[in-house]
Amino acid sequence: MQATAAQLDPMNPEIERLQPLLERQRRAFQAAPYPDAAARLQWLDALQRLLASNQQAIIEAISTDFGNRSADETRLAEIMPSLHGIHYARRRLRKWMKPSRRSVGLAFQPASARVLYQPLGVVGIIVPWNYPLYLAIGPLIGALAAGNRVMLKMSESTPATGQLLKDLLAQVFSEDQVAVVLGEADVGIAFSRLPFNHLLFTGSTSIGRQVMRAAADNLTPVTLELGGKSPAIVSTSVPLEDAAERIAFGKTL
Repeated sequence: MQATAAQLDPMNPEIERLQPLLERQRRAFQAAPYPDAAARLQWLDALQRLLASNQQAIIEAISTDFGNRSADETRLAEIMPSLHGIHYARRRLRKWMKPSRRSVGLAFQPASARVLYQPLGVVGIIVPWNYPLYLAIGPLIGALAAGNRVMLKMSESTPATGQLLKDLLAQVFSEDQVAVVLGEADVGIAFSRLPFNHLLFTGSTSIGRQVMRAAADNLTPVTLELGGKSPAIVSTSVPLEDAAERIAFGKTL
């Protein structure tokens, strides 16, 4: 996302379709703003079957984008946690949806209070290049479990994975439910400027600042998961040899 505002091409067809796509999703959400647990579980089940039945295609697409990447790494760090994430959400979804009681002060007695958990609307997700499947599917699981519509902007650095995910998701979700957006940095900038109900970005701190600045114009709430140096704290009770091995594994993964 290094392109500047002056470099945005208003005639880019991928940029041109962003606002109409957002409006389609918004209208679809307004027509059914409170999907029940059965609908959300159906979405998660469809996503689970899709990933489980297309593992080899996912492995090959990611390997193509990386110029060769271990199939075992893709299974371990992308496919498996994505499937586990769906399983986790399915088991807890009804509990998450259940209203929770709150205490009421004396001045308002005999009133009662509850928190009702409601979907936000249309959620935008900007996906980085390093784990293009899991860092798309992980946030997607949360957004669908919460009853939202979703637009995913895949990284321009992983075109094969982005195209595959777009094709696969289109098999089980209509575009007014889940839509995948592809394109270069100019598309990413235009995407971050859309008036989402929530915007999630995973990536570098420098680009995170740009995303937050763009979202601020629309007062869009943001979740930023930004890169760092992966610091580690080793207590005096831990054998240094074990700590070194585990830290090296985590950093090189």
